[in-house]
Amino acid sequence: MPAVSIRFYAELGDFLPASRRQIAFAHAVRDHVSVKDLIESLGVPHTEVDLVLVNGESVDFSYRVQDGDRISVYPVFESLDITPLLRVRPQPLREPRFVLDTHLGKLAGYLRLLGFDTLYRNDYPDPLLVQISHQEHRILLTRDRGVLKHRLVTHGYYVWETAPLRQAVEVLRRFDLAGAITPFRRCMRCNGLLEPVAKDRVVDRLLPKTRQYYDEFQQCAGCGRVYWKGSHHERMRGLVESVRRQLTESQPSGKETR
Repeated sequence: MPAVSIRFYAELGDFLPASRRQIAFAHAVRDHVSVKDLIESLGVPHTEVDLVLVNGESVDFSYRVQDGDRISVYPVFESLDITPLLRVRPQPLREPRFVLDTHLGKLAGYLRLLGFDTLYRNDYPDPLLVQISHQEHRILLTRDRGVLKHRLVTHGYYVWETAPLRQAVEVLRRFDLAGAITPFRRCMRCNGLLEPVAKDRVVDRLLPKTRQYYDEFQQCAGCGRVYWKGSHHERMRGLVESVRRQLTESQPSGKETR
C-alpha cells in the first residue's frame, strides 16, 4: 500500500493523538485519495488548514496523494504573509456572520452583545447547520469536529475553550474582529437589530420603576423586546470591556497546554 510522510504544524497537532504531534509520521494511504480526505481522515477539519505543501510545493485540497509524498499541513497564519503561496481556504467573508451549533448558546448571546450577526437555535441539526453556513455564507462555529468536515462548509472553526466568555475572545481573536465590535446593536434573544423607540410607544410594557426612572429605550425589530440602560446594561458594559481588554493582551502561549 502507498505511504506518505505527513506533519501537522502548531495548533493543528491538538487534533491528533499525542504521539503524532509536532513530528512527521508515516501513514499508509489508499490509491487516488485527495489531500483533503487524507487530512480529515486523520482528524483535522479542512476549515482549520491554511496551507498544504507537498514535497515543498503548495497544493490545493484536490491534489491526489502519491506514494512517497512529503506533506506539511499548516494552520491559519497570524503574522506571516503567505499570499504569494496558494491558500487552500477561500477568501475571508466580506462581512463576518456566524451560525452556531447547539453547544454554544451562551457564546451566541455574547457575540450578539458584541454586535455580530449570529444565528443560533438549540435544535439545529447538523445538516441544517451546514446548509445555513453554505447558503448564507456564515462562519460555522462548533464543538463538533465532524460537521466541519462536510465539503459544503468553506468557513468554519472548532471552538476550543469551554467557558463562554473565553470562547468569545477566542473567536474574535481567531478572525481578527477586535476592531469590528459594535455592542448593543443586536437583540440577545433573537439576533434582530435594535432601533430607538419612543417611551410612549412601549410604556404599557414597562414595570413601574422602569417607567419612573428611564426615558431612553430601544426595541428589537425582530421580536419586539424592549431594552434600556438599567443595572443590567452596566453589567453588560463590563463584559464588553472585559472582552476588549483580553483581546489587547498577548496571545496565550499555546493550545499545546490543552
